[in-house]
Amino acid sequence: MKLSTTTRAAALSAGLAATLALAACGASNEESSASTSGGGDSSAEQLSGTLVGAGASSQQAAMQGWTAGYSSVQPDVTVNYDPVGSGGGREQFLAGGTDFAGSDAALDEEELALAEERCGASGIFELPNYISPIAVVFNLEGVDELNLPPEVLAGIFNQQITNWNDPAIAEANPDATLPDLAITPVNRSDESGTTENFTEYLVAAAGDAWPHEASGDWPVSGGEAAQGTSGVVSAVGAGNGAIGYADLSQAGDLGVASIGVGEEFVAPSAEAAAAVVENSETLEGRGEYDFAIELARDTTESGNYPIVLVSYHVGCIEYDEQETADLVKDFIGYVISEDGQQAAAEAAGSAPISDALREQAQTAVDAITAGS
Repeated sequence: MKLSTTTRAAALSAGLAATLALAACGASNEESSASTSGGGDSSAEQLSGTLVGAGASSQQAAMQGWTAGYSSVQPDVTVNYDPVGSGGGREQFLAGGTDFAGSDAALDEEELALAEERCGASGIFELPNYISPIAVVFNLEGVDELNLPPEVLAGIFNQQITNWNDPAIAEANPDATLPDLAITPVNRSDESGTTENFTEYLVAAAGDAWPHEASGDWPVSGGEAAQGTSGVVSAVGAGNGAIGYADLSQAGDLGVASIGVGEEFVAPSAEAAAAVVENSETLEGRGEYDFAIELARDTTESGNYPIVLVSYHVGCIEYDEQETADLVKDFIGYVISEDGQQAAAEAAGSAPISDALREQAQTAVDAITAGS
């Protein structure tokens, strides 16, 4: 199952022209290269070669931060990442076309079987390395702060609560002057990992107020639909009375609601998003280094924000080629490091993983090796 660089590159889609390719840097980088390493070990050897990944577009901005930061650590390594989407990334990785995948969803049972064929008995790693709070954004003149219990949020997006002065909203916002104004819910028109995570939250937390299944396709007809995160943010910003959902990093000047969690209302933040991931359970029946999680969407833990998108890095524990194993080990080691997570936060507004998640992921990174 040896894969040459040519074979891997050929498996990438035509969209590779838009990928992130970092060429070798010059000697001016030598001093900064010596200051750190993929796993934070200043004594790590300098590597060279090409690493090929593909997958979730949600990671694209973060990957720019990761690859830019990693180029100062390993200037002779090129990282190519094609943001073809989670499904495409998993498919390419399982077919042996890439060295790793980025995915907004953990592998399902059928994909796990294919992963065993690709990676062998040593199994795979699935690491929740990208955490992004999903904000409920609103545009309501005269209202700067808004509290929304999960069942009220569901009622709004299910178009059962249709006016801003509805008693259910007023009860949660006793200090706000809510206008007699129609609510305009804005959802994504395209299939979206953000939508899937948002609806997963509503299914788990809102009870009967949300009678739909979780889906990447918006399940409620009517309302207003917009393409992509930028489209939702633009539509909400253009209409007084509008409300939508988007990555927190894209909220801009829009109002951002606090969501009911237990007895309190929690605003989205990096810390609150990372906390709910750390407090979620690892899925059972998977490999030793498979840290896919069942998000605690219905948490009542103080300070946890449960509307989050978690995106994984997926790869083999054992690779056929030593060069590939070394590159994956070093790059993923950088991704989970404090420097790597800060680079992603600056580029994408993501939530850095906690120390506990980092320690967990490091066990998988340490296990990456090459077969005999």
